[in-house]
Amino acid sequence: MAATGRECAVCARFRLRCVRLEEGLSWVVGAFLLLAALAVLPVCADITDGNNEHIKREHSLTKPYQGVGTSPSSQWDFWGSTLVTSQYVRLTAEERSKQGSIWNTVPCFLKDWEMHVQFKVHGSGKKNLHGDGFAIWYTKDRLHPGPVFGNQDHYVGLAIFVDTFRNDLHGMDRSFPYISAMVNNGSLAYDHSKDGRPTELGGCSADVRNKDYDTFLAIRYSKGRLTVMVDIDDKNEWKECIDIGGVRLPTGYYFGASAATGDLSDNHDIISMKLYQLMVEHTAEDDSLDWTKIEPSVSLLKSPKDNIDDPTGNFRSTPLTGWKVFLLLLCALLGIVVCAVVGAVVFQKRQERNKRFY
Repeated sequence: MAATGRECAVCARFRLRCVRLEEGLSWVVGAFLLLAALAVLPVCADITDGNNEHIKREHSLTKPYQGVGTSPSSQWDFWGSTLVTSQYVRLTAEERSKQGSIWNTVPCFLKDWEMHVQFKVHGSGKKNLHGDGFAIWYTKDRLHPGPVFGNQDHYVGLAIFVDTFRNDLHGMDRSFPYISAMVNNGSLAYDHSKDGRPTELGGCSADVRNKDYDTFLAIRYSKGRLTVMVDIDDKNEWKECIDIGGVRLPTGYYFGASAATGDLSDNHDIISMKLYQLMVEHTAEDDSLDWTKIEPSVSLLKSPKDNIDDPTGNFRSTPLTGWKVFLLLLCALLGIVVCAVVGAVVFQKRQERNKRFY
């Protein structure tokens, strides 16, 4: 009877520890699921709070496009094949060898900003039979036509390219259309034959053509970090495309958009460009700088020349995305579960061995 009582007490203690173990595992699993949900949760609606008080109308282009023209009071000026209607600004029609652009006439002196671009790329060309694409610019000079999607080469500033045609037949590791970013101090040339890969900071494939719903691009620059996101799946969700630190951009540059066609063509339409001011605190050292004198640059882990033979097309290690965080958390959870199961088995074996001594 005494032995049976001791066995029951041991079993009770074992059951209690198992219950506690189950509770602990439940808490770990719950915390993991919460973290995983946060890691993969897409960013809904605007990246900013969408507060109209923060929109800078002097740098924004919206329907019905008042203030667009060549008069001295105009805030936007256009060139080339650009056609301004009440519903869209068509940079190029679906015609060969066309170039068009539209530029803000007011220089931007914001240190931290975010540009939302609604656009539409469409045409009758089937797969791989369309081109060439469009670009969003933040540059020192404006209205300088050239070979880079309708703008000059060796520009000074930032460019976001939406390239719809593959030129480099050896770069089959990515699909087109392809969005990429490039910062230039005037010394770099955009290499069309390699789809800009030698000077690309980062990018992503994005199926943006012939959509029957609205498509958007967001460009954020804040405290030396450049982030590009897209909303092209009709889900009202932003998805990260580019995220790069160490970017230095001056103030006093101009926003613009341009597009070009070649032997192949597309309609390249800008529906709106909305600039938001980001309310960000800077250090006293940053505030004391003359931001108009800063030279565009990027602190990279590699020289741009080293990127020519890089099959990934990236200058630097990419940041941890939501899925990478998810996988890391999953591995951590599996490790915890394995340790817990092994501990429970060892504890059970020890209790069984202790029973034999009673």
